[in-house]
Amino acid sequence: MDIKTASSLHRLRLVSAPEAVSFILLMIASVLKRTTEFNAVPALGMIHGILFVIYVLFWLDAWNRTKWELKTAALYFILSVLPFGGFVAERKLKRAADDAVIASRARSVGKVGA
Repeated sequence: MDIKTASSLHRLRLVSAPEAVSFILLMIASVLKRTTEFNAVPALGMIHGILFVIYVLFWLDAWNRTKWELKTAALYFILSVLPFGGFVAERKLKRAADDAVIASRARSVGKVGA
């Protein structure tokens, strides 16, 4: 894996958890808006919208660089629209990055022909 691919996956991983948190906070704010006088939906909606757009841009970049199959790319997109999906995406991306590092080290030592 080259450095640009690794950095695109890292960027996607970094934005996935904050995007998930903003989505959950927006859902909580929506409930509070309807049940109390508290209305944080406009501010949280804008924050979530910006984070979602950034996630989609980073997702497109990662898909382009990694040449994911359509199934894998669709999974990461679907995870972005599920309430806790960003946390799952972050874990999967971290696991994939760790596996790539291990494989790279094994190749550099000459232990594996992968």
